[in-house]
Amino acid sequence: MIRLKGSDLVALGFMTFALFLGAGNIIFPPSAGMAAGDNVWRAALGFLLTGVGLPLLTVVALARVGGGMDRLTAPLGKRAGLLLAVAVYLAIGPLFATPRTAVVSFEMGVAPFTGDSGVALFLYSAAYFAAVLILALNPGKLVDSIGKFITPVLLSALLVLGGAALFAPAGTIGTSAADYQAAPFVQGFLQGYLTMDTLGALVFGIVIATAIRDRGVQDLRLVTRYSVIAGAIAALGLSLVYLALFYLGATSQGIAGEAHNGVQILTAYVQHTFGTAGSLLLAVVITLACLTTAVGLLTACGEFFSKLLPFSYRTVVLAFGLFSLLVANQGLTQLISLSVPVLVGLYPLAIVLIALSLLDKLWVDPRRVFVPTMSIALVFGVADGFAVAGFKDVVPALFGQMPLAHQSLGWLVPVLVVLGISMVADRVMARAVTSPV
Repeated sequence: MIRLKGSDLVALGFMTFALFLGAGNIIFPPSAGMAAGDNVWRAALGFLLTGVGLPLLTVVALARVGGGMDRLTAPLGKRAGLLLAVAVYLAIGPLFATPRTAVVSFEMGVAPFTGDSGVALFLYSAAYFAAVLILALNPGKLVDSIGKFITPVLLSALLVLGGAALFAPAGTIGTSAADYQAAPFVQGFLQGYLTMDTLGALVFGIVIATAIRDRGVQDLRLVTRYSVIAGAIAALGLSLVYLALFYLGATSQGIAGEAHNGVQILTAYVQHTFGTAGSLLLAVVITLACLTTAVGLLTACGEFFSKLLPFSYRTVVLAFGLFSLLVANQGLTQLISLSVPVLVGLYPLAIVLIALSLLDKLWVDPRRVFVPTMSIALVFGVADGFAVAGFKDVVPALFGQMPLAHQSLGWLVPVLVVLGISMVADRVMARAVTSPV
């Protein structure tokens, strides 16, 4: 029976960390930290729950069922599970997350030197996706190409940036914005949605499992164990990065108080601290972080849709890569504005799915619990998504009267209520079947 060496496990963990560390992971913590001000650590805790805790639990849940999202959604039925999987793959793939990696890396790493023009963006994104396609078309070499070569360079750059944020802050911790004064933990929790890491984890599970099997490991228990170890290494790395970036944002109000997003905050900080050398460092960090995430997303989409559609893995990857190139050239602002309502709608489904899967030993018949609970999560998630998108008029007033509705968490209480009822019904129906007449 083949087992992985310690060095292979570290490389696998580095690969997993690099897959998760993308555009959103770097641009959202500084902006949340700046807005949180003196409530920075409570906001950071909320952010870590959705930005680190949920993705790690997702990797664990997927590892327990063998790495595929189809097995995770099996209690929903084939059709409903497939629809959810397609929505998740498209959201984190060619529609939002993959194009966003190219645009963010351009605006933060290249635009300061070339100017923010449409021609420059097109030329950069074309070269960027060419590199992504070269790596994605060789999925069996992901551990070697990312885990052993690209990630160490990325980690070195992040250590310099994180160390500077901690030991050479631009100023003292500033004041909190209104939203973060009232509910810093909830605001941080919601900001963690924007990383898309929980949705990403739903599709990275198969990438991690495939990378392990490509090393010759076939025993399911070992695949599960190694997947969890890789997820834990990635979670530790992400937590350290987030905490450093939160602190960087909270202490940068004096030099970037007028900034509208994390891109501007980071750019102002590295220019203030390192000058031109800092801009070059930031370019390296952002480009490598976004590149590795794009490779993982494109690989996962290729694996999924090549099994679903009558097209080869190579064809799907090429088609999605070219589509992502076209979407990327629409600009970052439009991408983010379109993605937020979709994420608010999808995240309740993802959170509930993961929780129910991890608690599977509590259900006699999982379908009796999964279907009603996930249905409620879907209804309230869609309502919250419409509200965030600015269509509150089409959402019945009842949804806005739920506890935590104003924080886009109106789904939580109804889901818990339906879950409780479903658990009772599951046990009662099971006893009715087994009891003698």
